[in-house]
Amino acid sequence: MSDVPLPTVTATRYLLPLREGGSLPGLVEADDLGTYVVKFRGAGQGPKALVAEVVVGELARRLRLAVPDLVEVELDPAFAPAEPDEEVQDLLRASAGRNLGMDYLPGSLTLDPAADGHLVDPAYAARVLWLDALTLNVDRSWRNPNVLRWHGKPWLIDHGAALYFHHDWSRASGAGTRTYAVAADHVFAGLAGPLADAHAELAPQVDAALLDEVTALVPDAWLAGEPGTPGPDELRARYRDVLLERVASSAAWLPDVEERRAARV
Repeated sequence: MSDVPLPTVTATRYLLPLREGGSLPGLVEADDLGTYVVKFRGAGQGPKALVAEVVVGELARRLRLAVPDLVEVELDPAFAPAEPDEEVQDLLRASAGRNLGMDYLPGSLTLDPAADGHLVDPAYAARVLWLDALTLNVDRSWRNPNVLRWHGKPWLIDHGAALYFHHDWSRASGAGTRTYAVAADHVFAGLAGPLADAHAELAPQVDAALLDEVTALVPDAWLAGEPGTPGPDELRARYRDVLLERVASSAAWLPDVEERRAARV
């Protein structure tokens, strides 16, 4: 595990469910007086969505892309006993222990690439598209941007759908060279500068040491119980090795945004 793990807070008050997504995250206050958007380990996507949030979110942060601060949120089994929504109560009971919180950005709005494009530098947009292609993040489209506009700049959120190869490790062989097929629908497809430039800048930074650093931030409890694996450290190594293979095989997945733009005209 990392010598500097994610900070840990304890949930003290459930404020409201956020029903925009399928996993029913909630807005929660914690004992550090912070407010967090919490993704619960008991949601339908399970702990793997939390693993993807940490690995991709913290990788983005180290590549100088704006991401809300992440924390581990400790949830008491008897949390929010007065919550009237049975669906929420079931989710909270199934999520006792460690969950994932993202710092709440008050006043933030979903970024509209048509209206807010001036806030997005082409080089920045290319770095985001490159990261999403590297990590097989299929959930940053113009339909569902998962980018917030806050204090005049874009912030990346919701990486739980990335790294989809980890949903079946028995079939993960070759995931390092799988094509990223959703570039044409990416929210920044029309704004991104040359992806070759982004690759030249970012690929040398995504090495084994960096990937070991971000995977070490994932709690052991979220990596437990994988069939055919002796423990969390081997799973961390699998994430590292697949992503290293992808960095080394960019010809297989680096989108040709200009070609795809033309195809949409």
